Amino acid sequence: MHTDRTPEVRSGRTLGDALAEGTVLLDGGLSNQLEAQGCDLSDALWSARLLGDEPRQIEAAHRAYAQAGAQVLITASYQATFEGFARRGTGRARAAELMAGSVECARRAGAASGREYWVAASVGPYGAMLADGSEYRGRYGLTVRELMRFHRPRAETLAAAGPDVLALETVPDTDEAEALLRVVQDLEVPVWLSYSIEGDRTRAGQPLAEAFGLAAGVDQVLAVGVNCCDPADADRAVEVAAAATGKPVVVYPNSGEEWDADGRGWTGRGTFEAGRVRAWQEAGARLVGGCCRVGPSGIRALAARLESPGA
Repeated sequence: MHTDRTPEVRSGRTLGDALAEGTVLLDGGLSNQLEAQGCDLSDALWSARLLGDEPRQIEAAHRAYAQAGAQVLITASYQATFEGFARRGTGRARAAELMAGSVECARRAGAASGREYWVAASVGPYGAMLADGSEYRGRYGLTVRELMRFHRPRAETLAAAGPDVLALETVPDTDEAEALLRVVQDLEVPVWLSYSIEGDRTRAGQPLAEAFGLAAGVDQVLAVGVNCCDPADADRAVEVAAAATGKPVVVYPNSGEEWDADGRGWTGRGTFEAGRVRAWQEAGARLVGGCCRVGPSGIRALAARLESPGA
């Protein structure tokens, strides 16, 4: 397993340096790209299953986004947990190797692009491990301390693999955000904190200003914002995040379609538009991209907007 915490030198700029200088483009939804490549994601581990079974498919998905212009590649570790792997008979040592491998897959794809890139190791919420849609509700009945015990081992494993940043993403409530922020304070890697929201509140119902405010005084947090939400909700949240923290904002909403957890499918129509990026930037966004159902074409459109300010 790769254990060096220092990522390879590519440009001399950290992601924090880049955010201080301008807007950085994230990738899009990994799962939809893998499905477009013909992968079966019906397993409870979702895309994390492929870390052991078909890692080349994950690397190919990362390459598709890098070729579309993405500068930050988010790893396939969102649903990778020691508990989830154990249910499939995978021991802790092998599970740790697979999590570290998620960072390596993204790094290889980024290096192949020949351009400046950064790797974000995804740390998904507790509900993702349950694979029952509860990451869209939060309030699991666990204490902050219990959530810390769950998140610490894999956060440590991912940090040890040498990503540029940990993406604490799709967080549904402030209890889990507090747990994650406590866990990562012992790790030598920057993070971003990104909530999944509905309207002007977290999925669990807390006001966004309160939720974002948890990260306001945490130097380790490079950016705070939202992901895996409706684009219209993301529009409003960017300004709130910037005002609540004074930090750069990260924003990568879904396509606008809605996930039906019972039917395990997407419904509705897509409303994600690259033209939204201008308002995001003006409100304080510095990390922009897409989440579920936003593919390489959507990221390519965002890249074109960023390259042509007047477009």
